[in-house]
Amino acid sequence: MINDSLKQKLKTLPSSPGVYFHKSKSGEIIYVGKAAILKNRVRQYFQSKKTMDVKTLALVNEIYDTDWVETDSEIDALFLESEMVKRYMPRYNILLRDDKSQMFIRINMKDDFPFINYTRNPSDDGAEYFGPYYNGYAIKKALRYLRKSFPYFISDVKSGIKSSLDVHIGLSPGPDISSADYKTNLRRLIKYIEGGKASLLKEINAEMRISAKNQDFENATKLRNIISNLRELQQKIMFGDKEFLDISKDYALSDLVDLLGLKNIPTRIEGYDISHMGGTNVVASMVVFTNGVSDRAEYRKFKTKIEHNNDFYNMNETISRRFSEKNIKSWGSPSLVVIDGGKGQLGAAIEARDSSKFIDVPFIGLAKKQEQIVIKYQGSNVKINKDKLSELNGYQDISDDFVLLNLPHSSHVVKLLQRIRDESHRFAVSYHTVLKRAQQTSGALDSIPGIGPVNKKKLLKRFGSVNGIASASEKDVAETIGKAKAKLITMYLEAR
Repeated sequence: MINDSLKQKLKTLPSSPGVYFHKSKSGEIIYVGKAAILKNRVRQYFQSKKTMDVKTLALVNEIYDTDWVETDSEIDALFLESEMVKRYMPRYNILLRDDKSQMFIRINMKDDFPFINYTRNPSDDGAEYFGPYYNGYAIKKALRYLRKSFPYFISDVKSGIKSSLDVHIGLSPGPDISSADYKTNLRRLIKYIEGGKASLLKEINAEMRISAKNQDFENATKLRNIISNLRELQQKIMFGDKEFLDISKDYALSDLVDLLGLKNIPTRIEGYDISHMGGTNVVASMVVFTNGVSDRAEYRKFKTKIEHNNDFYNMNETISRRFSEKNIKSWGSPSLVVIDGGKGQLGAAIEARDSSKFIDVPFIGLAKKQEQIVIKYQGSNVKINKDKLSELNGYQDISDDFVLLNLPHSSHVVKLLQRIRDESHRFAVSYHTVLKRAQQTSGALDSIPGIGPVNKKKLLKRFGSVNGIASASEKDVAETIGKAKAKLITMYLEAR
């Protein structure tokens, strides 16, 4: 039965789009959903239970409290829901949805003219995947609206770009577009998907003014129409965009401020991790969460200058490069840095930061084994609020020059830090895998006499990998590099 406090709270539900969070009596987020009209959608959970299935009824019976965040449009709610589910992994989202309900957007930016398609099962094929989203119809509809602003292909155009109805009505690029211009357009679409609408509008506005000043009125008109189309999305009916997220309602961020004694809400959190295999192909990742939401357009990756099986050294080099004046000027300064690792990695990172001019940035670590927040007495630039720690049902351990904060794994703070840590790990591992495969591929083809960089590039572009080349017929390979070299390659690869 609904409690009196929640009953009063539901009366304040707004009529705007947004994302809602159902919570249990312990405060655990047990379900995240999106709504075109928050007032209507959330209240449905507390009306007649006769039509509910067993799983939904179990969810409703466990709801003790509900919070919500308003968004600027339904499209924004669609993207924000995906981010929040990935952060909190609510058990009823998993229970009420099977693998068939989730969908990813797939774009392979390595192609000359990438096309957009959808899949329920991402593969490790080098393409970029965005999602998961939990309403395939809605995400396809959202992309159709965005296609008007950022025309894209929906099928492979290796055989050449041809005039079609989609070209004439402005949904697909015309035959005269270059690969570089098309990819610039796609990157803008990706930026929107990742939540960069505000900065994207600012960028297009500036370009429009420059075009008008240079009397390139055709391009200025085109850019004006894009801006108009993007603003019209607020009226489109679908079914998050961080610029419209009320971060004062993000309990993870506000709890972090109180717990660590931060001066301001950490609007830009950066997470770092190292990945390598025995000291080879050593890479580092930098992921960025803006207002508590992953901001993939801001991610960066590093290849260490020295191959080293020493994560302390590798982390030190990475932070030193990140905090160079050049990169601070280009990327800005973080509000908070989260290091994937314990005392050693955090100490190495702080040492690198202190060698720069930006020593006031707070640094913390997240140790994998027990999900402890690691803080260095001298250097972390945080001040632990013991009252807040107690309020969050946490406690601290002292270890050498470090404090280890232990919070319930279901707490908002730990969920956010885990999300940042897991994303930095995923991004580092994916880059390491790319380099490792490139090295393996390069080695296999470089051992074949007469096959130089140009031919190697042609082969990999067409067949994707050495295994792809080995599986192709000699005739297909000959179409790419000629009969004589095709025969040579076939002989070498068959002998492997």
